[in-house]
Amino acid sequence: MVFSSYIFIYFFLPLTLLGYYLLKPARQRMRNLWLVLTGYTFYGWAEPRFVLLMFVTTSLDWLLSLMIAHDDWRVWRARGKDAPTLVPGTARSRTQRRALLGSIVSNLVALGFFKYFNFGLEAFNALLGSLGLGHLQWDPALRIVLPLGISFYTFQALSYIIDVYRGDAKAMANFIDFSCFVSMLPHLVAGPILKFSFLAEQLRQRTLTGDKFARGAAFFLMGLAKKILLANPCGKIADTAFDALSRGALEAWVGVTGYSFQIYFDFSGYSDMAIGLGLMFGFIFAKNFDAPYRAESITDFWRRWHISLSTWLREYLYIPLGGNRGSEARTYFNLILTMLLGGLWHGASWNFIIWGGIHGGMLAAERAGGRENFYKRLPRPFRIGVTFVIVMLGWVFFRAADLPRALGYLADMFGTRALPDGARLISGVLFQPYLLLALALAAIVVWAGRQTWDWTQRLTLGKAALCIALGWLALVVLATQEYNPFIYFIF
Repeated sequence: MVFSSYIFIYFFLPLTLLGYYLLKPARQRMRNLWLVLTGYTFYGWAEPRFVLLMFVTTSLDWLLSLMIAHDDWRVWRARGKDAPTLVPGTARSRTQRRALLGSIVSNLVALGFFKYFNFGLEAFNALLGSLGLGHLQWDPALRIVLPLGISFYTFQALSYIIDVYRGDAKAMANFIDFSCFVSMLPHLVAGPILKFSFLAEQLRQRTLTGDKFARGAAFFLMGLAKKILLANPCGKIADTAFDALSRGALEAWVGVTGYSFQIYFDFSGYSDMAIGLGLMFGFIFAKNFDAPYRAESITDFWRRWHISLSTWLREYLYIPLGGNRGSEARTYFNLILTMLLGGLWHGASWNFIIWGGIHGGMLAAERAGGRENFYKRLPRPFRIGVTFVIVMLGWVFFRAADLPRALGYLADMFGTRALPDGARLISGVLFQPYLLLALALAAIVVWAGRQTWDWTQRLTLGKAALCIALGWLALVVLATQEYNPFIYFIF
């Protein structure tokens, strides 16, 4: 089940909201329990067996957080009791350190097994093949299915346990409240990756108002319109260009532009819908996108793109690695390593590692250049243009099925390989009026439109009418499109 499906919009969401609002406001924990039950139902709709995995990891993290907070292995004594907030900067006991390590290891082992087993198996078989030991290769039919959203809820759980250990957050004494934090359906399968300290008080107490619900509905409808009316047709352009065996330079550039718009409107559309659903349930989530293609450098891009992930990488990886507290060389190393691991988080593929390396290398280069870097010497439109081109080059690796196809696509973009007869036949598909119109509208929204976060701050009758009209149009168009889940569901 996905947000942009008839079963969710017409059945699941109305029933979830009805049950939630029928519960009395004073019974906040019952509302949390309702969100847990609906979250697990939503998560297990397509693959019920992975519900157990999420429940086990959630239970383990909750118990280990109580061990950290109460400094006692006998956690049954702590159940239901308010956990103390640890003093930041003070020494931690062996029990607390082991509990933290246990949570980190268990979460990363689960993530690593499900996400990287296939990649490791392929690398292992390739190594054996190169050594002439093909008879020792593992059966290629053996493959591990990736649980939906495991990257997101794993990072979210890790932020909780680390914040409790650092003393930045208070451990949740009640299992229902903590389960609600992990399994709440708005952010469950594709983020945003929410810090526990940001939501802790809202899990205990939140208000439901007409203004929140109205803004949430506007967010949801705008996100739906982004997905159906812009991301999907741009995705058609990208699929046509990237799936072709070869293409001309113009077609290659149009294709990667289409993918750049697709992934932005697909993911920011999902984030808008998630933020909107959160508001309908009384939660206020943080902004996750802030006009990233208007960035004037790669450093600026990562302040605007997938803000919850970049924040997580900075606070739980870059800073613990040493951040910028050491030498300049160490700082550059930390930046590059953080982005390489960020690329690997997206998937077990050399393409994602290269994508992370491109961004990490650019972040290091921009920091090394300081105020004298070449971005500063260009007029603002050119800074934005250069940044967008660099981002697009990175998206080639992000979208291509494997490394040879990514390199072939880059070669076509720059016209460095001979094209076979018929290579330009894809122009007839790419340059259809409907697709070109969608591409043009996407460009206008990217560089001239207001962000949903800002646009919905004050709703007027005209804005409400526009949201309803776009939502209605999206639902009509949805009936003509094939099943097309959100891109980030696979991460």
